[in-house]
Amino acid sequence: MRRARSVNIRARREKKGRDNYDGKLVDENMIVLRMRIKDMKMSETSQMPPSDWMEWEKRYFGDYNERVFEGVELLQMCLMNTRPCLAIGMVALVALSLPISAWVIIFNVRGVVLGFI
Repeated sequence: MRRARSVNIRARREKKGRDNYDGKLVDENMIVLRMRIKDMKMSETSQMPPSDWMEWEKRYFGDYNERVFEGVELLQMCLMNTRPCLAIGMVALVALSLPISAWVIIFNVRGVVLGFI
């Protein structure tokens, strides 16, 4: 009788530089996948900031997308941990605040302009 032989393969990748995702799985959150895709594209093309940019712009150029992704991830986690009606209400409040503010400003400017005429 022949005995089946099993092979165990273990792979490990060292975390260096920007590849540290704190052990997050891609399935855990789509934002992690987007960050990894963006990092791969940047490493393939080795994008450098334009030479006419200011020093502070060059300094934050590489980390900009990562910081935006972290902010969106934080927002997603906060909204996922709240009740659905509250989350929808918060999104509606933010979505309606800009048009209402713009309307109030235009109305007040119109009043000032008509006051001078």
